[in-house]
Amino acid sequence: MALLYFFLLHEPPEATSLDELTSETTEQPPPPETDPAVPTSVMIDVKGAVQNEGLYELPAGSRINDAIEAAGGFLPEADSRSINLAVIVLDESAVYVPKQGEENVELTGAAPGGSAEPGLINLNTATEDELTDLPGIGPAKAAAIVAHRTENGPFKSTEQLMDVTGIGEKSFEQLKELVRVR
Repeated sequence: MALLYFFLLHEPPEATSLDELTSETTEQPPPPETDPAVPTSVMIDVKGAVQNEGLYELPAGSRINDAIEAAGGFLPEADSRSINLAVIVLDESAVYVPKQGEENVELTGAAPGGSAEPGLINLNTATEDELTDLPGIGPAKAAAIVAHRTENGPFKSTEQLMDVTGIGEKSFEQLKELVRVR
């Protein structure tokens, strides 16, 4: 009886018109929302042997070379070989261009390697030499940290240190109180 009802008395589904189908498919999806947490620009302080020292706003992902160009370029007496122009500048950092023969000047809270918190090493600005001061970090692991930072951009958290080849949870436990990300 159930089969008879299903096949003979059951009404077929209603047909959908072509107009109804096309009106449904032509609706535009909403535009993708941009993530407000991702900065679109950075502020960097350029000092030393450049044409125009000062504070510059640059697009996020800019390099030290871009910051120096924004400051009008090097002065003739600048020691341009002492600076890695390929480093990505970070918000609230500073670049100091020394004159030829001048010793390196450490700027508080500034790149490269400077830290406003004494004893903490900034993973995003530290040199390989500074990283080898950390327990369990030799030249090979320091080079791997710098290479990871160069290839993947700045670290967003100290936990990302475990993404570096050769650094696992045990190594991270030794380092987490000694490093920071800024």
